Amino acid sequence: MTKTIFSTIAAISVMTAGSAFAEDVEIYLTDMLDNVQSGYCLDIARAQGDAADPADGLQGHTCYSPAGTLGVDQAFDSEQFADGILYMTKFDVCTEVNSTEAGTSIELADCDGSDAQSFVFSGEGTITPASATGMCLTMAEDTRTGRSDANQIKVLSLEECSDDLAAYQTWSARSGL
Repeated sequence: MTKTIFSTIAAISVMTAGSAFAEDVEIYLTDMLDNVQSGYCLDIARAQGDAADPADGLQGHTCYSPAGTLGVDQAFDSEQFADGILYMTKFDVCTEVNSTEAGTSIELADCDGSDAQSFVFSGEGTITPASATGMCLTMAEDTRTGRSDANQIKVLSLEECSDDLAAYQTWSARSGL
């Protein structure tokens, strides 16, 4: 009896501890495409780290995880995926699309629970707006370099989901390398 009570208490403690802490992850394109490091991650456009401005929206950028840690401008709360939210912890913003038309850029804004901020993503596979599951977050084919040749950048937009574009539309999440 005592052993059962202690086992139950231990199990509850583990469950509570696990749910109390969200895990920050980077969302990366599963195909390396032309990247020279560890692929492309969702990233706040233009500036790096704490200097990033969520008003600049999201882009594809070389993942920072090869340095051993996640970049704050690439960190998302994995626990919120189940609720359809792509939440960036450091900046307290949510990913949103202002339209479900092809070519729409991917924005960041204060979280408001709107349909524009509701996505379908399990942590692996396509990322689609909940209101338009036939449209996928898509990395562009063209690449430009950032501050150094090792930093590669691609435009991110909403495009029709397609087997032909699977390499540019299939995502996964990881806590770091």
